[in-house]
Amino acid sequence: MAFKLKNSKLASSISQTRRQLLHRFMVGTAIAVLTVASVMANAHASEQSKDAEEPRFPGDPADHKVVYQFNKAEESYHKAVLFSVGAMLRKYGDNIQITVVGIGPGIHVLGKNPKRPVSQDIKQKISSLIQYGVEFHACGNTMKALKWTEKDIIENVKIVEVGAADLMELQEQGYSYLSW
Repeated sequence: MAFKLKNSKLASSISQTRRQLLHRFMVGTAIAVLTVASVMANAHASEQSKDAEEPRFPGDPADHKVVYQFNKAEESYHKAVLFSVGAMLRKYGDNIQITVVGIGPGIHVLGKNPKRPVSQDIKQKISSLIQYGVEFHACGNTMKALKWTEKDIIENVKIVEVGAADLMELQEQGYSYLSW
């Protein structure tokens, strides 16, 4: 009987030690997992708020550059492109450089007296986007075909010799090209 009692006490002691070790292991593992998760979350948050934390000064180059083209005459197309331009401005603020190149039938949105229908809403959106620093370029070749001069284009629009070449050169300067 004494032997059974000793074995029973020993078994109980071993069982209690196992439970304590298992408990300590589980607590240690939980702490390690939470620590790793916290470090990763902080690193991700730091990376996402990098733009917000670093002060930007006038004249600082933008981290993001994108070029769109206006090459169609349809108002729904104009609205889609301008909506995307606005969305990019909302997302990146002053940390993005956006250029829109008007070529072919799309150049009419940049005309003072377009030869194709352009709604007042589109004209106002373009004017507003110019105030936010979006650059608009007009294709000189298309202007020649329309017999337009600089006075036929709205203010603050840059005239480029060849719109297609402008698109290519902007991409060579690191601009991402978006088209519809």
